[in-house]
Amino acid sequence: MPQILIIDDDQTVCLSLKLLLSRAGYEVDFSLSPSEGTNAIATKDYDLLLLDMNFTISSTGQDGLQTLEEILVARPDLPVILITAWATVQLAVEGMKRGARDFLAKPWDNAHLLKSVASVLNLYGQKRTANDHQADADGFGEIVGRSSELKEVLDMAKRVARTEASVLITGESGTGKELIAKAIHESSERAKHPIVAVNLGGIPEGLFESEMFGHRAGAFTDAKRDRKGHFEMAEGGTLFLDEIGDLPLSGQVKLLRVLQERYFTRLGDSKSKKADFRLISATSRVLPELITEGRFREDLLYRINLVTLHLPPLRRRPEDIAELAEHFLTLGAKLHHTEKPDLSSDALKWLQRQSWPGNIRQLKNVIERSIIFARDNKLTPTDLEVGYQAGQSKKIDSLPAIELADMEERMIKAALARHNNQITATAAELGLTRPALYRRMEKYGIAHERS
Repeated sequence: MPQILIIDDDQTVCLSLKLLLSRAGYEVDFSLSPSEGTNAIATKDYDLLLLDMNFTISSTGQDGLQTLEEILVARPDLPVILITAWATVQLAVEGMKRGARDFLAKPWDNAHLLKSVASVLNLYGQKRTANDHQADADGFGEIVGRSSELKEVLDMAKRVARTEASVLITGESGTGKELIAKAIHESSERAKHPIVAVNLGGIPEGLFESEMFGHRAGAFTDAKRDRKGHFEMAEGGTLFLDEIGDLPLSGQVKLLRVLQERYFTRLGDSKSKKADFRLISATSRVLPELITEGRFREDLLYRINLVTLHLPPLRRRPEDIAELAEHFLTLGAKLHHTEKPDLSSDALKWLQRQSWPGNIRQLKNVIERSIIFARDNKLTPTDLEVGYQAGQSKKIDSLPAIELADMEERMIKAALARHNNQITATAAELGLTRPALYRRMEKYGIAHERS
């Protein structure tokens, strides 16, 4: 039975609509204020909203439009029909522009209202179901975990994916922020266009403009040919700015200007280009603290976090560890061309006892190292401990140097493959600087084709 919410400050109107719609077979609730209605939407999955346009002595409809915008940020998939006694063509058009599906005037015609409700529910109810299946079939289907905290984040991410809202993903390092960003992109209207991932912590301050804006040949000494920047490469798609909290203030000013004006200009060029991308940012830092310290602009934070998603650390998701471990065992065995080992019950308990400061990324690396070191086809706590310790800075005297060197070479090759030979992303995963990674690649004779 479709569930409908009415938000109107006139109780007589609410009761009349509830009686009419209930007789037509709908389950109906009503709220007498926008705040009460917003709370109701947050706690119940309604299929349709009937929203009054005026809640003050004013008859402009602006309070209703503001309420509409706030609700669609939280529930972008919720179809809304606007109702007002102050019917004007301009107000109807403005409401439809902001996301409403239909517009009715008071006093309403019962037959017309019921027809509108049925049409909107039929059209957008089917679309919502199809979108839910499509989201699971796209990026979100690759995300492993069933904990309630993760499910809450994913539910919100799926709703946000269908909109153009800027998203800020927060959480500790290794919690899967980039994976969520890619899932949002792949489930959005921009999925046919690229997602361009940029680690802002890996761009030297002096190269920010060249990297992000691009440049024309001759713009500076080493600019021998035209080069597209990340803003332009993300045209029509999504720009993912990782570790945005590491961006220096000078870069923040330039980024903010692009986000405000939606235009940018290559270095050495006189023509501006439209910044046509959806922005997703991520950080492991606490941005309000950086604002207090004067290291992050408050106005930039407002631009990048229309919706904020916070990923919980792995230590708060112990129920997900078994599923994640099986997933990484399958991937690791395929990557290293070996038979997938089983995980003993003691080994699983060992995994669930760890605090995992490096979160999912650390768990993945431990599983992968353990596959390399395992002596038989069943991983034990000892195998996992070896894999765990191999990722630490202290030396393991009991292991032959040649085995460690072989493991390091294989891990570098695997990380390069995962990140499509992107040095910055590979170095970040391995906990190395770019120069350090290059030195190790030279040591092992690992070729690298630079893009």
